[in-house]
Amino acid sequence: MWVNFMKYRNVLFSESVKSNINYLCSSMFLAPVNICTPYRVLCKLIVMKKPLIHLFVFVFCRLVASQSIVYKIPIQGTIDLGLPPFIERVIQKAEEENADAIIFDIDTFGGRVDAATQIKDAILSSKVLTVAFINRRAISAGALISLSCEKIYMTGGGTIGAATAVDMKGNKGSEKVISYMREEMASTAEKRNRNTAIAKGMVDEELSFSHLVIEGDSVEVTDLEGRKEGKLITLTTELALKYKIADGESESFENILENLGIENPEIKIAKVNWSENFVRFLTNPVVASLLMTFGFLGILFELQSPGWGIPGTFGAVCLALSLGASYIAELATMTDLIIIFVGVALLLVEVVFIPGFGFAGIAGIGVLLWGLYELLLPDVPVSPEVTSMALTGLTIGIIGGIIGMVFLFRLMTKTRFWTKLTAPGMESHEKGYDTSLGWENLEGTEGIASTDLRPSGWINIGEQRIFVVSEGDYISKNDQVKVLSVDGNRVVVRKLNTNS
Repeated sequence: MWVNFMKYRNVLFSESVKSNINYLCSSMFLAPVNICTPYRVLCKLIVMKKPLIHLFVFVFCRLVASQSIVYKIPIQGTIDLGLPPFIERVIQKAEEENADAIIFDIDTFGGRVDAATQIKDAILSSKVLTVAFINRRAISAGALISLSCEKIYMTGGGTIGAATAVDMKGNKGSEKVISYMREEMASTAEKRNRNTAIAKGMVDEELSFSHLVIEGDSVEVTDLEGRKEGKLITLTTELALKYKIADGESESFENILENLGIENPEIKIAKVNWSENFVRFLTNPVVASLLMTFGFLGILFELQSPGWGIPGTFGAVCLALSLGASYIAELATMTDLIIIFVGVALLLVEVVFIPGFGFAGIAGIGVLLWGLYELLLPDVPVSPEVTSMALTGLTIGIIGGIIGMVFLFRLMTKTRFWTKLTAPGMESHEKGYDTSLGWENLEGTEGIASTDLRPSGWINIGEQRIFVVSEGDYISKNDQVKVLSVDGNRVVVRKLNTNS
């Protein structure tokens, strides 16, 4: 029969007829709007107003419709800053493939609030149906993510709630932080037509109520412990269903598909790719602190020698990795990056244009430390305890990094690789080797300082420009100097007294 249909493939119809057919197929049978395009013969029969063919077209279009696509995204363990980019990528891919649903398999005790808010924003913006499958528990940040989904299904014995903000020591956050999190939960619940009083009660134990409005009816609450002042709300599966926080109870992923009316879908289980794993590794607090510390020390060590070498390159790479990962994870804002770039720029000015170490170097270090400190603070309101911990963490990171660099340097100098790299003792002066540039004949000659010497800088002797150090005194630009000694590449000068 299909061969006969294809004989009429060149039969043309008006655009209005084809649009009507596509609209009927898509609206009545939920099929993609373009599936009727190949079936021009059937469309022609419809134009001929054959009622039985109408029904046949709809059934036929439904049967040959493309297979449904459902994405499954696991959210398990601690919620960290590496998770939002992964979820945003999968949601975008699901939208591009016109997936029927995205189901989040949630089993978490929570994690970072800033990471959870990023995930929440991505879910609320999704054009695909989002479903939270609370596979045992959605606590703290997990509760916020669950409330952002259009549908919530829970396993028997599951829990959701206890979303008050705490610091790393488990202490309750300040009123500023609690207020932010409370309204974040309430606005999310309001967006999904869920009870805002329960959402607020998951965050703030100072709230209390005796009645709730459920589907337009006032319901007296007697079985919810969190209704009392001083108690946080955590709902079991039964209570979540009763108070319309959850939409149903399901024990498996397949049960949820049945409840959603999706039959025999293509299930795509999302997995974190290597780049997202790399970002999660780099944003780990320990790794991030080490990268920032090594980057800072590398730049600092580079200031101790003229030009640009291995320490500066190593430091720049560490800072680039730390800042790049932080920006991808939205831990670093554009303001943070600008502050750090200004600090690095000041240090580069000190290294390249102003030999020695002066105001630009000190200012660069200060601005860079300020930027690194800002990187440790999340982009959400935080309590004074968190800011204090960030400052302590930065201090410990710098001290630990210095100790680690010294220890690492000592270990490297004892390795065979280091011996081959530096070849100590193999080009000694006794064997006829000399590291001098032939400046011994400059002893006693006079020149002009072309830069400030603090105590190092540049002088001009005739047509030669030489990097020198003073005896320790500050020598201004354009002062006359005299070469006192030359030891290898080290040229020591003294300021001449022009009055004598």
